[in-house]
Amino acid sequence: MEFSGGKRKKLRLVDDQRNACYPHSLQFYLQPPSGNVSLTEFETLAIDRVKLLKSVENLGLSYMKGTEQYQSKLEAELRKLKFSYRESLEDEYEPRRKDHISHFILRLAYCQSEDLRRWFIQQEMDLLRFRFSILPKDKIQSFLKDSHLQFEAISDEEKTVREQDIIASSSSFGGAQLDLESVYKIPFAEALDLFRGRKVYLENGFAYVPHKDIVAIILNEFRTKLSKALALTARSLPAVQSDERLQPLLNHLSHSYTGQDYSTQGNAGKISLDQIDSLSTKSFPPCMRQLHKALRENHHLRHGGRMQYGLFLKGIGLTLEQALQFWKQEFIRGKMDPDKFNKGYSYNIRHSYGKEGKRTDYTPYSCMKIILTNTPGQGDYHGCPFRHSDPELLRQKLQAYKIPPAGISQILDLVKGTHYQVACQKFFEMTHNVDDCGFSLSHPNQFFFESQRILSGGKDIKKDSVQPETPQPRPSVQRSKDSSSTLDSLSSALDMDLEELEDCFSEGSW
Repeated sequence: MEFSGGKRKKLRLVDDQRNACYPHSLQFYLQPPSGNVSLTEFETLAIDRVKLLKSVENLGLSYMKGTEQYQSKLEAELRKLKFSYRESLEDEYEPRRKDHISHFILRLAYCQSEDLRRWFIQQEMDLLRFRFSILPKDKIQSFLKDSHLQFEAISDEEKTVREQDIIASSSSFGGAQLDLESVYKIPFAEALDLFRGRKVYLENGFAYVPHKDIVAIILNEFRTKLSKALALTARSLPAVQSDERLQPLLNHLSHSYTGQDYSTQGNAGKISLDQIDSLSTKSFPPCMRQLHKALRENHHLRHGGRMQYGLFLKGIGLTLEQALQFWKQEFIRGKMDPDKFNKGYSYNIRHSYGKEGKRTDYTPYSCMKIILTNTPGQGDYHGCPFRHSDPELLRQKLQAYKIPPAGISQILDLVKGTHYQVACQKFFEMTHNVDDCGFSLSHPNQFFFESQRILSGGKDIKKDSVQPETPQPRPSVQRSKDSSSTLDSLSSALDMDLEELEDCFSEGSW
């Protein structure tokens, strides 16, 4: 890919040639783009892609994926940002070209750490799932072929022979017939996830996968390919970062995905130690409420629990001195010798505040990080109760939290559908007596601050400017106060930097 400071020369392609470039509204992004892209267009494409992926994330938190509301709102967002989404639309070359190039631009920005890659892959998978769900059935086979997926739909005769076995083995039918359903014959190794869940019929080394379940396999293939591609991109990143024209933009993009980081600056010292017990029952999310209860009862937490809870407390305003006092008092109640605490535990607390080691100022864990990493074992209390608790144990916890039976059923249904953050958001609404909380829950500290805002009569609690969630030193790039709180302000911040870049590099190409 080449970039230039001047205007991009439009390619003059006849309709057939344009359609051949991008035959579908979705793609696996197997080939990198070629041609010239101006620096201005590079910036615009990158910003629009971030806006799209942020919308994908927020809609996934606010609505159950696949529902009519989710589908219609995501389609509206794609239409507004002028990305491709439907096969039947005419003159789709430019939207599909935009989709192709912008994806590869964000690979450069989001290959830099494990957390960034995880977030990028998840949003791209959700976007692909939506596009595949509205792909006309007569286009599916050609899409699979173009994506190098050797999944062939079986004939009607073969489907009739195995119909009862396929229906009995697939939970997605619920007793329905296969009359209008395509079934794909896939090598067993490609359908391991469905096999583990006992959701597929196997015969002679092949899995017979109905159309309703094929998306799971497609997404698994996409995740594998994209994960490998991001690893390869990371290897070549130093060469790209050495160019001063692109480095500020890529840094801004990679720091824009998490929203608030809820660091202590601006909040430090705003709570006292004697408030914590009261706050835990009023404004702590279930994950932190669970950790606080375990700490008070056992006077100890294992490393995973100390990190998750300690950084949360840091984010709501506990200073380093308060944190040392808080943990020391609790551990001593558990009969720990003060000298042992000072030697074995105080260093880790100072380290998490950026006062030891590499001086990295760590930020509280987001919901995604808690859900996807460091699964709790026996004797642990960290993790997400909606993700890691046994359903019956979760029911008992919700009852103890005074959630009404109807509300418990709603939450458990969301958990069953793996909508853990939506379940926590529903818990927030029920415990705060609001019909719609008005935000998409993505962070335990967000739960706390929104709770405090409601309990204090709607007065906003001041929060620090946004930094990346990834544990790393804070970037020196100056940002406006609320640059990551909304996508519009993100665009403004990027505009200011890129205007300067354009002035400096308005001519020439590379």
